[in-house]
Amino acid sequence: MLFLSQPLLGQSGRDTLPPTTQRVRIDNANSLEYQRRSKNEVIQKLVGEVELSQDSIFMYCDSAIIENSTRVFALGKEVLIQQGDSLAAFADTLYYDGTLKEADLIGNVVLINGDRRLFTHKLHYDLNTKIATYNTPATITDGETQLSSKRGYYYTEQDEIYFKDSVVVINPNFQLRADTLKFNTTEQIATFLGPTVMRSDSSRVYCEDGFYDVENNLAEFRINAQYTKGEQRATADIIRYDGKNGIYTLDGDAEFYEADRREATGDLIRYDERNDITILEGDAYFRDNEQIITGESIRYDAKKKIYQTSGRSRIIDGPQILQADQVDYAEADSMGLATGNVIWQDTSANLTIQCDTARYNQTTGFLKATGGLQGRPLLITLIDGDSLFMTADTLLSQRADTIANDSSRLLQAYYDVRIFKSDMQALCDSLSYNTVDSLFRMFRSPIIWADTTQFTADTIHMQLADDQLDKILLYNHSFILNSADELFFNQIKGRDIIAQFDSSELRRMDIQGNAQSVYYPRDDDNAYVGVNKTICSDMIVFFGNNQVDEILFVTQLEGKLEPMNKVDHEAIKLEGFNWQTSPPRPRSRADLFGPPLRVLPPPGSRPAYAPNSADNKEGAPPPPKPDRGNTPTQKSKEQ
Repeated sequence: MLFLSQPLLGQSGRDTLPPTTQRVRIDNANSLEYQRRSKNEVIQKLVGEVELSQDSIFMYCDSAIIENSTRVFALGKEVLIQQGDSLAAFADTLYYDGTLKEADLIGNVVLINGDRRLFTHKLHYDLNTKIATYNTPATITDGETQLSSKRGYYYTEQDEIYFKDSVVVINPNFQLRADTLKFNTTEQIATFLGPTVMRSDSSRVYCEDGFYDVENNLAEFRINAQYTKGEQRATADIIRYDGKNGIYTLDGDAEFYEADRREATGDLIRYDERNDITILEGDAYFRDNEQIITGESIRYDAKKKIYQTSGRSRIIDGPQILQADQVDYAEADSMGLATGNVIWQDTSANLTIQCDTARYNQTTGFLKATGGLQGRPLLITLIDGDSLFMTADTLLSQRADTIANDSSRLLQAYYDVRIFKSDMQALCDSLSYNTVDSLFRMFRSPIIWADTTQFTADTIHMQLADDQLDKILLYNHSFILNSADELFFNQIKGRDIIAQFDSSELRRMDIQGNAQSVYYPRDDDNAYVGVNKTICSDMIVFFGNNQVDEILFVTQLEGKLEPMNKVDHEAIKLEGFNWQTSPPRPRSRADLFGPPLRVLPPPGSRPAYAPNSADNKEGAPPPPKPDRGNTPTQKSKEQ
């Protein structure tokens, strides 16, 4: 045996090497055996503390066989090949081709590159390209992260590893399984190159493309991205996760579901886990067990229980529908504020309110509407198959009963109330309407016009039945004027008057207390035949085809029919006569807006209707209809 530190090769051995190939240098061995097996084959066998090198490549082993000074077969308890200062590989066995500068390591392979460790059974390493390849299950550790797969490529110079087949990544913050994965060891970024599942706590994310930044705890999941957590499920074109700030972002066709309780969609959904805030942007849609919300964007603060919408928004809560440019709502007190082109509908009561600003309470159903076209909110409802329009300075709507599912509504309007319907118009200072009894209550100098008839009183009630006009009840200082030509006026005056309708046509009037009338009868050619002024305690007037058909006078005090040319038609007008035509009478929907149509007398200048006074006739039944054939009253029939 020889103890050498230099290779022993004859000239023939040198001649067998390619001209550009550098020999593997024997730096140390306890013993060396030299054999020439043929003209082109020289074998060197080294044993004990073997050290070899080629350029910047160093190999250490217990024993080695070198063929033609270029191919090395090394084995021992700990075979080591090292390139430069940072990369080294351990194995039980090493095959090294010095011509190609490629190494195959077998058995308990450990590749070390900086702080990273790769463990596998077989590894091929190209020292030219500095690429390590394995086709047996391997595990790589990098700090707290452990990655494994059945196949892979480690680009040591680029600090990138490609994992293939059954990829598993384990980190204290997450676990990941994938088909194909690229991992940059310097930037600590895992790139998903195929179907991938990532788990964190109780959540699960699936995608087929994307990346995860381990160091910054950032992730982006693309292509069939899906998120699940318990009964929650989310999908989007891209799902992003910012772990440091606790923010999830669903970008592009974003959808979120939670069993049957909640659903949210939008172009983008952002969830701030730390502050429990959810933001939906672009065609935003949210649904829970109570309501459906849509808008350009929706922001929900779960801690403060506040949601805000922007862009054209729509909220559906049972029969109630609210539309606005912006909505702010606080669940704590159930109060909301809607602004900008507000439209509120109660489909159960067939009501619509249009305004600029609306404050509402979702629990009680309260809504206060202000602003709108020329500063006035508008109410629309349907009566007798025709739309009724009403405006005022302020409109209020609330449930008539606070029982949760009660659909009844109490409406209130105050200051400069105006009503327009194709066959009926009205003005008053304030008004209330209850859908339970279908009764309009009009206060302070109210006026109603129906065709050629005008109704005035201190207080007027308008009763509906089956969405048709049924009664008009006038209380205190009641006055009714009727004229087909606005030259001569039929006049009825009394303390209280009840006008009854059938199919919205006037059929009967009951005048109760201090009844007075001025009546112009006509002949068959519709020509005036005279005028009859009557004063009595009570009076009943019957109508047909919107014309006076018969008048019954109860306890008549005075009355007579006089020729037309014998009467001063101005002087015969009853006290309080006030025929109000345009501009006070709204002639179109446009007249509901703009400056006031009349100036009201100061409050208190006329007796106001007192709900608890003896004159309160609200709810009182009309007097019984007299028997036309057996009444003890004077009867004056139209001539």
